[in-house]
Amino acid sequence: MSISRREFLKGLLATSATTMISSSLLVAGKTEAAQETWKVSGSHWGAFRAKIERGTVTTIKALEGDAHPTDMLKGIQGIIYSPSRIRYPMVRYEWYMNRLQANPATRGDNRFIRVTWDQALDLFYEELERVQTQYGPWALHAGQTGWRQTGQMHSCNNHMQRAVSMHGHYIKKIGDYSTGAGQTILPYILGSTEVYAQGTSWPLILEHSKLIVLWANDPAKNLQVGWNCETHESYGYLDQLKQKVAAGETRVISIDPVKTKTQLMLDCEQQYIHPHTDVAMMLAIAYTLYTEELHDQSFLDTYTLGFERFVPYLLGEGEDKTAKTPAWAEAICGVPAARIQELARTMASQRTQLLFGWSIQRQQHGEQPYWMGAVLAAMLGQIGLPGGGVSYAHHYSSIGVPASGAATPGAFPLNPDQGSKREHDKEDFGQYSKTIPVARWVDAILEPGKKIDYNGSTVTLPELKMMVFSGNNPWHHHQDRNRMKQAFQKLETVVAIDFTWTATCRFADIVLPACTQYERNDLDAYGSYSKRGVLAMHKLVDPLYQSRSDFDIMTDLCRRFDRHKEYTRGLDEMEWVEKLYNDCRAANKDTHPMPDFTTFWQQGLVRFEGNTDFVRQGSFREDPEINSLGTPSGFIEIFSRQIARYGYDDCQGHPMWMEKNERSHGGPMSDKHPLWLQSCHPDQRLHSQMCDSEAYRATYSVQGREPIYISPEDAKRYSIQDGDLVRVFNDRGQLLAGARVSDRFPPGVVRIYEGAWYGPMGAEVGSLDTYGDPNTLTQDLGSSKLAQATVANTCQVSIEPFRSKAPRVTSFGGPTEIEA
Repeated sequence: MSISRREFLKGLLATSATTMISSSLLVAGKTEAAQETWKVSGSHWGAFRAKIERGTVTTIKALEGDAHPTDMLKGIQGIIYSPSRIRYPMVRYEWYMNRLQANPATRGDNRFIRVTWDQALDLFYEELERVQTQYGPWALHAGQTGWRQTGQMHSCNNHMQRAVSMHGHYIKKIGDYSTGAGQTILPYILGSTEVYAQGTSWPLILEHSKLIVLWANDPAKNLQVGWNCETHESYGYLDQLKQKVAAGETRVISIDPVKTKTQLMLDCEQQYIHPHTDVAMMLAIAYTLYTEELHDQSFLDTYTLGFERFVPYLLGEGEDKTAKTPAWAEAICGVPAARIQELARTMASQRTQLLFGWSIQRQQHGEQPYWMGAVLAAMLGQIGLPGGGVSYAHHYSSIGVPASGAATPGAFPLNPDQGSKREHDKEDFGQYSKTIPVARWVDAILEPGKKIDYNGSTVTLPELKMMVFSGNNPWHHHQDRNRMKQAFQKLETVVAIDFTWTATCRFADIVLPACTQYERNDLDAYGSYSKRGVLAMHKLVDPLYQSRSDFDIMTDLCRRFDRHKEYTRGLDEMEWVEKLYNDCRAANKDTHPMPDFTTFWQQGLVRFEGNTDFVRQGSFREDPEINSLGTPSGFIEIFSRQIARYGYDDCQGHPMWMEKNERSHGGPMSDKHPLWLQSCHPDQRLHSQMCDSEAYRATYSVQGREPIYISPEDAKRYSIQDGDLVRVFNDRGQLLAGARVSDRFPPGVVRIYEGAWYGPMGAEVGSLDTYGDPNTLTQDLGSSKLAQATVANTCQVSIEPFRSKAPRVTSFGGPTEIEA
């Protein structure tokens, strides 16, 4: 269906005058505008009070009780009033004019026309209908999700997937970008994903650990944010750890190529290691433990299976005939053999806690370092002891903070109600798999019908025609931008629902403006794992421009196929918020009494008392028969017969050293592109969230570009000064960034934080990225046949000064608006 210009203008005239006149769009209602108030709300960055003056948020301050608020709270106003806000429903111009005959090369040219809400939702519904009837559920992918805005009622992932599910079936994903390799391998080894599990409590670590190894782990940087509203309690324990390090009571070693924020904060030791070579170093530690009889054979006999199948590989009696000695490892990882031996002996001589980060598994063969980390912990025999063993999550959402034991609020329902019939209830995916690994959707677009191995099964990639994204920015978290461009040119329809013009919106066909979390009422768990309380999220200002809440948007979509009453269950926004609160209150009535909803809403926060210490795998150690693990055997599996039966060449029956297809310091591709590019979690935003906050972005950007951190030695080698613009490139793409010369970084290692917004000079493949998105350069392939996870950190690049006239940054602001 095409929309004539007459119909388009008629629709505009039907909207209120205040939403058409730009000068009035930021003005709230008269009653609120005349007041000066403080309101409570929350975010991934913590709870806060906001001062509202004349309908505008003017001040943000951390909520009382947060002793370690993050600096990122300063960026919240810049999110609300960002020039990149999506103001109106928009449709990509070429798609609007020509629909399926649109020139694919124009996708991403950022030319859009403005339409009314009714027109936009009509188009959305018509495309759902067309794809379901012309193709089937295999052609629609609505399964991508990400770090939605906080708030349990307005969770955009749930709203979008519930609404689309009520219309019909669609392709879904399994896994996530953060921990794809780890969450797949660890159930085979330790019986759970581990990466999202509560870890041993910090008080027990501080009391019992004599050696803490931070392996590729930077909690001081990453604990600024949380999945729910973050409490920042972990920083109090890091402060205590710093005191213990200074007093010589606890030894902390950061094993990392870079001097991390945590290492500098704690003033602890750093052990440099060549990038991507951690498994080689771990194997050499294991070799030392075994050959010097420092390993705990009793623990291995009681709690593990398969160690005897691993030892021949370790000693060089397997197929490769290479003993994994410290001297062998030194040539690979750059750590002196004597130092490896000293570390092994130190680990075995005292209570040792291994704390791994997530970035180490976002590499080719990323399953191996996590598996080998569990093997080291098992050989030390301290799994299940307070202050010993291994953790894969102490840098995430305050894991390790003792929990209150209270229940926290549930969320708006994700799926259709039980017994509900879909508008298109036929669940026929034909030859295709209905669930695919999260990072393989671009493969599906480019190679439909291809069969890939995944976690013991075969996946047939579907022929995707339409994708729906809500509060989710794959043009941040996926890899290889130019490959993504090629894929998006094959899609027929892309719908994006968001509050800001991300690159995902720029490459979409229909863009719907959601409001921010600060423009609606909600509630949230205060502390994802500590369960410290329930937080009221008061609406600070009315939705700006023509933005609407996800609840309103999806209710209106469902109205088009007469399912809106079922969608909402007859409740409005505040009735849902109150219901979620009262459900939580009922669950806590015997242990953590809560006030009535009106009292809660007025006071803004209900705090839960009580702290319960916890030891990861403690009950398993106490009785491995009664409290068996979730592995096939119930024990820790050093050798996995199940994985071995899969017959994968890139993930075999026990952990192994495997060379990467790209590696610095003498590895593959280091001659052509000599620098290893880190793209770890940022220090001053949450992934791509807050990159559009202009004033806050200006505090760290360089000449308006994302910083690239480089060592003094490499800066001198490439004639780069601090503050210079540089071109960073490899065979996959090119970008501009601003140089920051820092002695925290060793030669051969550079860093651009992930989440920098993609801003190409043009829609064509190979176009220069003007701002500095590292995924312009990363490679898009699976970690192994087991997990098929992202390998963003396996990436070699080159760098040179940029001497030409710098192009303008195209990442921010709105689209070019075209009149139909």
